Amino acid sequence: APAGRSAALRARMEERLLSARFRYINQQLYTSTSREAARLFQSDPEAFQIYHRGFTQQAGRWPENPVQRIIRYLRRRPASLVVADFGCGDCKIASSVRNKVHCFDLVPLSPLVTVCDMAKVPLVDESVDVAVFCLALMGTNLQEILEEANRVLKPGGTLMVAEVASRFEDIRAFMNGMAQLGFKSVSK
Repeated sequence: APAGRSAALRARMEERLLSARFRYINQQLYTSTSREAARLFQSDPEAFQIYHRGFTQQAGRWPENPVQRIIRYLRRRPASLVVADFGCGDCKIASSVRNKVHCFDLVPLSPLVTVCDMAKVPLVDESVDVAVFCLALMGTNLQEILEEANRVLKPGGTLMVAEVASRFEDIRAFMNGMAQLGFKSVSK
């Protein structure tokens, strides 16, 4: 019994350390530029694994993961629409829809991922119908990242943003900023 309790205590402590490291990495991602985040994960590859493990644990406690709503939306649209998934993580969207999905992230959790800075994706101008940021609007250079999405979207394309409200100090200011970039809010 003492060995079992010791193992259980050790597992709980390791889980708390993982949670603390996840929160620390998450804070770094929100308070640095996308270029600095890329350098962080290049210098510490284990950090990305820890981040995604913590994210997955957190998302498992939500009543609904917003990526599922995006998948449902895309499944109701023509399969011919081309999608760019900015900050794709484990490529859940790409593996769940028939559409061509360009998957971008800082580290490849899947062979489908193109590793790059979200402010400079390797797509030509006006080449996608839908750009997605699902819990991926991180960094202090949001304008640059959203301008990149605007660059790759075809005229009349759709930008989908799923983000926790607490991410923004002022949601109205964010929506106004989106309008200044040329986006029209269809639903919120």
